[in-house]
Amino acid sequence: MRVLILEDDPWIADLLKQIVLSLCPGAQVDCQSRVADALAAWKRQAAQLVIADWHLPDGNGTQLLEVVRQRSKDIPLVMVTARADRDSVLTIRPLNIRAFISKPFQVPKVIASLQPLLVNAQTIAGEIDTVGDFLLHLETLADDALELPLRESLHQRLRDMPPPFDNLQQLGDLWQNDPAVHARLIAAANSSNYNSAGQPCVSLSEAVQRLGQATAVNLIQGLALRPQAVLSDPELQRHGDEHFVHALRLRQRIGELARSSRVDPAPLHSAALLQRMGELALLDQAQRWRSAGRELDEPTLETALQRHSSQLANRLKAHWRLPIALRELIGACYALPPGNTRRDTVVMRLACAELLGAETQEIARLRRLAGLARTSAR
Repeated sequence: MRVLILEDDPWIADLLKQIVLSLCPGAQVDCQSRVADALAAWKRQAAQLVIADWHLPDGNGTQLLEVVRQRSKDIPLVMVTARADRDSVLTIRPLNIRAFISKPFQVPKVIASLQPLLVNAQTIAGEIDTVGDFLLHLETLADDALELPLRESLHQRLRDMPPPFDNLQQLGDLWQNDPAVHARLIAAANSSNYNSAGQPCVSLSEAVQRLGQATAVNLIQGLALRPQAVLSDPELQRHGDEHFVHALRLRQRIGELARSSRVDPAPLHSAALLQRMGELALLDQAQRWRSAGRELDEPTLETALQRHSSQLANRLKAHWRLPIALRELIGACYALPPGNTRRDTVVMRLACAELLGAETQEIARLRRLAGLARTSAR
């Protein structure tokens, strides 16, 4: 089954895509942001379900739905709109819209609207290539296919949460300690859709404030809806847990040092959780690979982690448009640029050096730069 989504907000489009895939894992989902591109995509290959926003920068989504309806009276059409008044609905009544998704929407309601349209659909499933080349797969992977896995504890909490789920407090501290959540919300907050003033967002708290709690909740739920949202393979779980534990230890130590150095810890916390984003993104791809029945042995996985983790991290930083300040904090985990004396990056480097057991002289130098020379080392 093929689904065509026309939505100019990439984060809403991705959320709709994840909802579709959660209901119909074998579906092919094509997301377009312009009416003209969606019409071209429809002409190239028809879809069995079409979801379109009403108002877009280059026109109305109704243009696409009209073209679809001319070809078939049976293809389900779904309209996404902030207009739910009777007059608006009546104007498009001839299109026989099967479902309306009102903005701002709640994920459970969207699922309830789409499920009847997808439950009986036949999915397109080709034969599985059980061998393949995982290293070549990583080299040819599109940037928008890269994701970070959710921690199992957060994923389970989201699954157990009875609808309606609309409050981040319901998740306790779990969401604030999850790298995938930091990545998704900060990336969204820095996108043109939510950053019209062009001010960089470098922390999770800033991201939630800019996005609003309702949007933040939707984006987090979207992460949990992915078919392979967590590392379920035992070997991959072990690798992932090592990176998650390291990130949490680094975050805790950064908090202690930041308070002593009078540095805002919030951006450093996000940098700590995103330090191993390349490794986590690679493990996420490995989970998808194995879930599809393809072979991936431990030596190949280790080679992939050594060769491609840094490359994937750099691709994600660019794709998510992470601010330079946040990238510098992440980079400081590995080394300080020559002449760099910024206290926040020094604290970042100091915390990493302590956890990795750097030489005493190096730690003493960093403590002086951080203004902690008179404080006893940890």
